[in-house]
Amino acid sequence: MPGAPTVLLLGGRIHSPSHPDATAMAVRDGVVAWLGSDAVGRDQFPSADVLDLDGALVTPAFVDSHVHVTETGLCRTGLDLRPATSRRHCLQLVADYAAAHPGQPIWGHGWDETGWPDGAAPDTAALDAVVGDRPAYLSRVDVHSALASSGLRKLVPELPGRPGAAAPLSGAAHHLIRSAARDLLTTAQRAAARTAALDATAAAGIVAVHECAGPNIGGLDDWRELRALDHGVEVVGYWGEAVTSAARARDLLAETGARGLGGDLFVDGALGSHTAWLHEPYADAADCTGVRHLDPDTVEAHLWACTEAGVTAGFHVIGDAAVSAVVAALERVVEHFGVAAVARCGHRLEHLEMVSAEQAAKLGSWGVIASMQPVFDALWGGVDGMYAQRLGAQRAAGLNPFALLASQGVPLAFGSDSPVTTLDPWATVRAAAHHRTPGSAVSMRAAFAAATRGGWRAAGINDGVSGTLVPGAPASYAVWEAARLAVEAPRDSVQRWSTDPRSRVPALPVLEPGDAPTCRRTVHRGVVLHG
Repeated sequence: MPGAPTVLLLGGRIHSPSHPDATAMAVRDGVVAWLGSDAVGRDQFPSADVLDLDGALVTPAFVDSHVHVTETGLCRTGLDLRPATSRRHCLQLVADYAAAHPGQPIWGHGWDETGWPDGAAPDTAALDAVVGDRPAYLSRVDVHSALASSGLRKLVPELPGRPGAAAPLSGAAHHLIRSAARDLLTTAQRAAARTAALDATAAAGIVAVHECAGPNIGGLDDWRELRALDHGVEVVGYWGEAVTSAARARDLLAETGARGLGGDLFVDGALGSHTAWLHEPYADAADCTGVRHLDPDTVEAHLWACTEAGVTAGFHVIGDAAVSAVVAALERVVEHFGVAAVARCGHRLEHLEMVSAEQAAKLGSWGVIASMQPVFDALWGGVDGMYAQRLGAQRAAGLNPFALLASQGVPLAFGSDSPVTTLDPWATVRAAAHHRTPGSAVSMRAAFAAATRGGWRAAGINDGVSGTLVPGAPASYAVWEAARLAVEAPRDSVQRWSTDPRSRVPALPVLEPGDAPTCRRTVHRGVVLHG
């Protein structure tokens, strides 16, 4: 049978390092076949299907290195509390949703008390006042603590405390209440949520996501249902369950079909919920050093087993004590198996917010991948942000050190942790290049690479072309309406940006407020997913 017809894109601005002047691109059988000028393209491909770009920007499509698909969809189809500006506003959003969905359990996400005037989170009594005896689960923005109604709490009798006046739940209690809330969701609700999430993903110019699944996330049924969904957006799965032997690592991969045993395998929690595991107490909670979900022996056993099996391992690590435990375990595994064996596995650390220069150097030498979320800094960094509230300004200034990690050779892969932050890859790029701590940013080009090629590399695809637009690369690209394009000037230049085409550097959008590019079309391996 003849192959699919060649598609010729004309009149665009093609972001290609090998062809920075290209205005046309030909795609055949899901692969980039050629780049060059419009006139030459018309001569070379006279029978091609032609798409007139009218000056639009064509870039490699994005890869989001850390998402939770079903939860992202539930936020889009259900109760999104991220817009809440106060405790009262949050409860009003819950009341409005409850009134519009009578008789149904309530699943909501996104409240963040650190930006509210009084800084006070709701409690169970306040929630009961607006939902009555209905089960309601409202996760904090970081999804490491949640407010639960008495109607939900009574479904989990092993929960401690007095239901009517309880504060948000964290740690093991949160995992219990989350599981109970998850069990109340119908198959139809989960299916609708996944489709909504992946539709939004494609509309954002993203063609692949790394789903961080696990027993304490959505459970095995949710993960299997997601794997069975034929949407078009590629889902690379990671299963967050610890193992103690190479045989069990292989068996668990076979059982789940996951790419690796990591993702949100929690060593600790999150700073906003006071559950990130710290060496020193929180600045705003002097008796608290967070929560340790995995002890160092379990961390080391998991790394040992996965390395022996040649399987990618990984952990959720945020606090400095959690990072120290993982780095120490990695060091012992490297001593036994050697650097090459460890690097070959492509072990990865999710978030990696509190990492020292010494630790970064070790991770870089071992080939450990940092899967990070730059918008965390945009939301919570700076001298007066949530990080500074929780840690004090001095400790907070060291968080999310992208430049440090890059300088030590740590491969970076950027994502959103959606629904913690929104599916907006250009916001990710901008946040990494405009870090709120001087000296911690990376260049716009490096940030873009971490949000495109970095995601493929983190997934074990090291073909040298995925995530780029060069002949022979998979035709995975997005077409953007971008008001202004520019190229980055050298670091020692007074002029940071230039629009001079003689730079011979592929241009990127000028990512200033109000100038966000709009995605016109998203294509993965030649198949149109959006637009």
